[in-house]
Amino acid sequence: MTNLHRDDGFTITELLVSVAVMLLVAGTTLTTFKNALDINDTAAQLSDANQNLRAGSNQLMRDLMMAGRIIANGGVPAPAGTGATPIARPAPPGTSLSFALVADDDGTLILPAITSGSQLGPTINGSTTDIVTILTVDQFMPVLKGLGANTPGTFDSSMAVIAADGSSLTMLATSPWLVGDTTNDTLPINVGDIVLFKNTNGMAAQTVTSKDSTHVYFAQNDSTNDWFHFNQRNTSFTGTIFCIKAADMCDVTAVPATSPVPLATANAVWPGTPSNLGAGTAIMRLLMITYYVDNTTTPGTPRLTRMVNHFAPQALAGVVEDMDLTYDLIDPTGDNPVQGLTTLPQTINGIGYTSNMIRKVNIHMGVRSEELSKPTQAYVRNHITTAVGVRSLSSQDRYTTGANPGS
Repeated sequence: MTNLHRDDGFTITELLVSVAVMLLVAGTTLTTFKNALDINDTAAQLSDANQNLRAGSNQLMRDLMMAGRIIANGGVPAPAGTGATPIARPAPPGTSLSFALVADDDGTLILPAITSGSQLGPTINGSTTDIVTILTVDQFMPVLKGLGANTPGTFDSSMAVIAADGSSLTMLATSPWLVGDTTNDTLPINVGDIVLFKNTNGMAAQTVTSKDSTHVYFAQNDSTNDWFHFNQRNTSFTGTIFCIKAADMCDVTAVPATSPVPLATANAVWPGTPSNLGAGTAIMRLLMITYYVDNTTTPGTPRLTRMVNHFAPQALAGVVEDMDLTYDLIDPTGDNPVQGLTTLPQTINGIGYTSNMIRKVNIHMGVRSEELSKPTQAYVRNHITTAVGVRSLSSQDRYTTGANPGS
């Protein structure tokens, strides 16, 4: 029996064809793999940019929705008058700003619940960014009832004695204001916190400069701890804590005028008694929240930054290249809102528009990825445009309240 077999192997032609096919398949596979990596990298960079948008815009929107809580659309009076130091405003690194106060009906200069800041931030890629400052009452801090310095009776956790000159608060050592309350997420009061005093005579703000086991102090002329200059207790200034000790104090339009404040009023006991807490003064922690873009701390990597009072700023998101804010306002003379204002206050057609008329804040924010996209060797960019209704500032009386409504 004869065995048939071949020992000649592949021909050179067969080998070349097979290698060519193998290279073609390998090349196609590697190209597909590289494209998949590029798509994955682009998706990762886009996800990074979108995460920056969400992280920054969501917190800003939440704070804007709380603007004016309890303060409403009247704003907080600030010390003003001949010789008064301007109220300092938190701002991006390397800049120094003070608040532009707004006059109310009786001439008192107030700090609005929202203060615009068109093009007060750094310029990035040829676009100058905005800043905004928001005032709201801390919802986690319990309200104290402030009474006169000589008030008799036993304290409870909701009572505090206000010094006659407004320089301190006295309360129980167990007060949540001093020790906090982890159950209710209440942080204790700290140096640099702002305290809002509100009663039937108006509102006033003071900055905490020190504290001990039973007291919170508001020292004057402490430029370090009272960075804002709220503690300017001068009887000749409007907007101070003296102005809410009695009705119509510091009203330059009253007849007779009550500014300056009489010394007897400044030294008088604060209203309210333990049996009539409602006549006392509500005391709350006031939060001043400022948003700006910081392109100084990490040059070339601008970050959306949130600063509470004048505490250490918190970087929320990067890389933020654009933040533009405009404002829609109610029309005090009718039902046609004014839209898209960038700067407040301003006068249009003889009508003065202020921050206290804001009904909606329009936000435009632009971000880019942290790293270059490998396929294009360029940053991935994304933008968001949204609007936030500000409930506490847009109230308007639309009802006829005259003697003969509808006649």
